Amino acid sequence: MKEKGILIRADYGHIALHLREIMEERGITRNQLAKRIDARFEVVNKWYQGELEKMDLDILARICYALDCTTEDLLEYIPAKPIKSK
Repeated sequence: MKEKGILIRADYGHIALHLREIMEERGITRNQLAKRIDARFEVVNKWYQGELEKMDLDILARICYALDCTTEDLLEYIPAKPIKSK
């Protein structure tokens, strides 16, 4: 069996967060969202800035509930660009 090494980000793509766009569409601030979901501003700000390293599914569910949206509205998988061979 061929062993796989650690991948770099470009090998498997990434997840894009669309919280900022949804909040702007709804006219809600980070402070307002933090209060609605009972979370610290810093937590909401990391989501807003797209600076998550690990995703808290409870926070994700609270955001979806508070903003009346789905996970598909908030998250998007961006596949890696294929490497061109010479």
